[in-house]
Amino acid sequence: MAGTFWIETLGCPKNQVDSEKLAGSLLAGGYVAASGPGMADVVVVNTCAFIEPARAESVETILALSEGRRDGARLVVTGCLAARAGEELAAALPEVDVVADVGVPVEIALGSGPGAERRWRPRAGEAIPPLDLLEMPRRPAEAPWAYVKVAEGCDRRCGFCAIPGFRGPQRSRPLAAVLDEVDELGVREVVLVAQDLASYGRDRSARAARSDGAGIVALVEAVAERADRVRLLYLYPSSLTDALVDAICATDVPYFDLSLQHVSGALLRRMRRVGDASHFLRRIEQIRAKAPDAAMRSSFILGYPGETEEDHDQLLSFLAEAELDWAGFFTFSEEPGTYAASLPEVVPTELALERLRECAEIQDALTARRRAGLVGSVVEVLVDAPGVGRSHREAPEIDGVVRLPLSLRPGSIVAVEVVAAEGPDLVAVPCDAAEEMPRRGTALAAR
Repeated sequence: MAGTFWIETLGCPKNQVDSEKLAGSLLAGGYVAASGPGMADVVVVNTCAFIEPARAESVETILALSEGRRDGARLVVTGCLAARAGEELAAALPEVDVVADVGVPVEIALGSGPGAERRWRPRAGEAIPPLDLLEMPRRPAEAPWAYVKVAEGCDRRCGFCAIPGFRGPQRSRPLAAVLDEVDELGVREVVLVAQDLASYGRDRSARAARSDGAGIVALVEAVAERADRVRLLYLYPSSLTDALVDAICATDVPYFDLSLQHVSGALLRRMRRVGDASHFLRRIEQIRAKAPDAAMRSSFILGYPGETEEDHDQLLSFLAEAELDWAGFFTFSEEPGTYAASLPEVVPTELALERLRECAEIQDALTARRRAGLVGSVVEVLVDAPGVGRSHREAPEIDGVVRLPLSLRPGSIVAVEVVAAEGPDLVAVPCDAAEEMPRRGTALAAR
């Protein structure tokens, strides 16, 4: 046995998938998962570097895990922060044994030998190529749902985002590879993720697109044949075509996670994005006309350089009119190397925070009202764990949940009646004579 390992994951669901792939690589190499970081021979921190608070959390986590590791255990830092600021990390944190770029096999990095560079990365003519996390097998799913990462990188150049600089251009996986992973996971809900999910397949050649049906609509339709639920996260609004809306609604999971970021047309152009409040409202109205029970989520940046009171008032009005089910709000973080870092008219931090509080207050009330409006309705829930489930309206880990009797079996899909709302959460009980829904697809039925 090579030893035991622990992986600490920070950041978004895409990072979580990367960690599952790293775990699969370590397991294949003879390592065994430890019960906790203090019991591991190798502690891996998969970091986030999207904004300054995420970078600070990554450093704090590295230091805490270093302090808590047992004698002789080695500490490896990988992920976005390692890719974006690897040299600085290696110089500033002597506690870390190896800083490994994204996709570098942990076992190879650890074997670099005494006295070698503490930062391991692929070099020209490297005998051992970097690990392709996208196509690595992963360890079995522990829940009845799983994230599936279908592409890496991003071709867009939003003014506030540094991701293309360290994750590179978009690289979509072949459809067949994605479907193989879905079949191997055998989960009831597949949550598709990517930096720019709706653009899946556009980077592939026309020949490849013809041969494997590459494209987001074909992907959604194919996954829906294998899993009971298909959920899409992080949709760029201008890429939400009518065909994609139809495909999402056809999965019986009409959940739309639209990355709007703001609604002021002038400010969005300054963000190097497109759209405005009236355009977004029309699109939301069209979706709800097609699927009245559709759930809507979005995220917004407050305090982007040049944001005026008029811009902010437009956002407040939009929130009241759109009545989103869920929304996240973040203050602007100046990222070195981005277009926004050079912009004038910086918004003071306190003003940005005040604007965030105003938006959150409106949205919290809207979310509570929409949740209360579900009392008395019947919904189908996937039981994630004893006493906890989700309908199509709740994405895992970011939205509220449906609280259930402990008797319902995890992994089952059952009809329940909502009897109460507690803020973002619902309380429900099984309907009379409720039966568990059968699995969808031959691949799952055979399991």
